Amino acid sequence: MNEKTVFSSGSFFHGTKADLEIGDLLVAGIKKNYQDDRKSEYVYFAGTLDAAIWGAELAEGDGKERIYVVEPTGDFEDDPNLTDKKFPGNPTKSYRSKQPLKIVAEVTKWEGHSPEILNSMMENLRRLSEQGIKAID
Repeated sequence: MNEKTVFSSGSFFHGTKADLEIGDLLVAGIKKNYQDDRKSEYVYFAGTLDAAIWGAELAEGDGKERIYVVEPTGDFEDDPNLTDKKFPGNPTKSYRSKQPLKIVAEVTKWEGHSPEILNSMMENLRRLSEQGIKAID
């Protein structure tokens, strides 16, 4: 994708630090992206680029932050971790599926959050973790 690419309102995105290829499938049942050794029952994605940017920025690992355009291969639902708890009505357009997501493109031109905003989010997540709260599921 280049900087002139315009995404349709139905585009879906997945942020990560995993180095994947067009045509690869993101599947449930593997280690989660975030400071957690549990395996995820779902694969998560979003209908907004900003939500995917957070996913890429907060993902574990030293790899390059990446955002992929994905297509669900089956049913999906609103992500209750966000829509029921933090953002009623799903304004972040955050979703999850037990079915794979197919990578159809990579977004190569995007701007991350400022270091101040990112550090503030990381500090909030650290505090919640110290309280035993898994803020990112």
